[in-house]
Amino acid sequence: LGKFQLTGIPPAPRGVPQVEVGFDIDANGIVNVTAKDLGTGKEQKIEIKSGSGLADEEVERMVKDAEAHADDDRRQRDLVEARNEAENAAYQADKQLEELGDSVDESAKENIQAAIVDVRGSLESEDAGEIRAKTEALQTAFHQVSEQMYAAAQAQAADGASAGNGAAADDSSPEGEEEVVDAEVVDGEESR
Repeated sequence: LGKFQLTGIPPAPRGVPQVEVGFDIDANGIVNVTAKDLGTGKEQKIEIKSGSGLADEEVERMVKDAEAHADDDRRQRDLVEARNEAENAAYQADKQLEELGDSVDESAKENIQAAIVDVRGSLESEDAGEIRAKTEALQTAFHQVSEQMYAAAQAQAADGASAGNGAAADDSSPEGEEEVVDAEVVDGEESR
């Protein structure tokens, strides 16, 4: 129906730019499309009027074609969504694996890297189910590593807390009863 470009957006890492797109169709069949980059405030607009001059027969044929291909369109949309999810999952896992570095044990790192390779290999597939299965396998592998890391961090925190409690327990009397000491603090310089 029409094309326009939203220019002047500075380069940014994947997933950072935010573009707000709005579509408005009025009673006269005029389509107004706006796109605004939220970071820079740059905005573009286009107005598409119904001056295409299509005959009623052509419009009806197009509607029938659209209905006939609706299932294919749904499958294609599902495939594209699966590919996008898989690509994002692989990107995020790769990025997080790099950030975690040596804190992930080597076998877990190899499992995740193999799952990333599987996901990226499945992107060429035409089977959305296969792509989603590989994506879930990657997410499961990464969740297991995350759980292990959190468990290790909690265990380390618990060990630190019990070591502090253990030192206090050693100061107690042999019978296990606490000694009560009454003391008064006196400034040492005045008493000399």
